Amino acid sequence: MNWLDLVAYFFGGAFLTNAIPHVVAGMMGEPFQTPFAKPPGEGLSTSTVNILWGFFNLLVGYFLVCRVGDFGLRSTSDVAALGLGGLLIGLFLARRFGRFHGGNEPQQT
Repeated sequence: MNWLDLVAYFFGGAFLTNAIPHVVAGMMGEPFQTPFAKPPGEGLSTSTVNILWGFFNLLVGYFLVCRVGDFGLRSTSDVAALGLGGLLIGLFLARRFGRFHGGNEPQQT
């Protein structure tokens, strides 16, 4: 097992996970933060920009997972690296963007 392959799978998981909110927001016709907004990562980009950014993330994720090494769904280390990359970027972005969308506030009962 090449450890560089695991690094690629980790970042592939991060890119694939990052694609989800951008593609979903774009398909719903909703604006969402992208690196291209003003200010970068805080302002809102159009739904079209989000579709393009989401599909770019899918493409990079595909290349990192499917074209580097020999990714195996039955390989625990491969899947763990992919999943850890997705989990960590998901937690980071939940905290980062939660402040814009109210996701960091506890629910009042």
